[in-house]
Amino acid sequence: MAKIKAFKAVRPTRDKAALVASRSYLSYSENTLREKLLNNPYTFLHIINPEYSSNSRLLDGAQKFKMVKNTYETFCQQGVFLTDTKACLYIYQQVKEGTSYTGIIAASSVDDYLNGGIKIHEQTIAKREEMFSNYLESTGFNAEPVLLSYSRVPRVNELIDLYMKERSEYEFTSTNKVLHKLWLIDKSADIKELQGIFETVDSVYIADGHHRSASSALYCKKRRAASIRTDGTETYNYFMSFLIDDEQLSICDFNRLITDLNGFSTDDYLASVAKVYTLKALKKSRKPKEKDEICMYLNKTWYSLVAIKNTFDAKDCVEHLDPAILSKNILNPIHGIEDIRNDKRIGFLDGKQGLIGLERAVDSGNFSVAFALKPITFEQLKQVADQEKIMPPKSTYIEPKLRSGLTIYQLNDD
Repeated sequence: MAKIKAFKAVRPTRDKAALVASRSYLSYSENTLREKLLNNPYTFLHIINPEYSSNSRLLDGAQKFKMVKNTYETFCQQGVFLTDTKACLYIYQQVKEGTSYTGIIAASSVDDYLNGGIKIHEQTIAKREEMFSNYLESTGFNAEPVLLSYSRVPRVNELIDLYMKERSEYEFTSTNKVLHKLWLIDKSADIKELQGIFETVDSVYIADGHHRSASSALYCKKRRAASIRTDGTETYNYFMSFLIDDEQLSICDFNRLITDLNGFSTDDYLASVAKVYTLKALKKSRKPKEKDEICMYLNKTWYSLVAIKNTFDAKDCVEHLDPAILSKNILNPIHGIEDIRNDKRIGFLDGKQGLIGLERAVDSGNFSVAFALKPITFEQLKQVADQEKIMPPKSTYIEPKLRSGLTIYQLNDD
């Protein structure tokens, strides 16, 4: 069961939507971020990086969050944003390089997250959960939906298609050549039907946004504990989500780069790898394709590595994944890397950069060896989540990547 709710979104006026909506600020280089802030007075980046606009020193914690809220309120007062007068669901479509992603922006239930109806596959860090919870308490809004996925329901797509025949509320192309469209589902009967459909969905899976959903749950718990009365309808019992069927998700590989060979010579390193993988030099670069295969780039040579039977637990839904086998057989015993999330000797490159991206990183001298992995499938992700286990860190790079500021969910009923 998945409980969703329509809400009155705060969103940019039609003429400013393209200027407001932004990628996550972490995806911009420092130079690009400054250029955006200097040349676009409406970008949502001003709200989440308010120090740049006010020429103040970089802040963090409560001071930063208070400034974020003040800048947001200034945008509202200046008429950059409007608030819908009626609670709606929102159809959002993103078209990137010919691939279309279409789903529904809604408010999803925190209780579904707490009781396991919304399933996780990634471990969150308590310190970050607390920080984001404090952010929500200070600012009072969600500005980027959590990406949720579910098994395709034809009737949902039929209803979406009906609205998409009408003119969209927004239609613009961002500078990274992605087309964005938004429609409002404002008919009560359609909203009610969609809510009923999602109540029949057995499981919903977090594709991206584990920390955002976890911090929303923590914030909700705090609000409930501080409330004299709560009936579950308050806005803080929900968080903004983008629900898209699993047939539309794109999961690409998340590859590994290692800075050094941990004191091994090239020959000794290859000999160590050959103890746990069947090693074969390739005449030219290619992506891994065989079962339990990864590819390695070392000293301008590509190798096929197929994990040797019994060097990993083939029956475990996590341990048989390529990232887990790589960590167990090479990264941990040969490189001494135990915590890939925090070890500075390891880097990650999403598959969109291609094998040429891995080659350039190694040939530049910044890294010594690269590992190309196959993409995790959504079925593998679901299997891990269904068994209440956790994927290895940085196992998936999932699209679509959503924008901040296109729809905003207010957490305070007043």
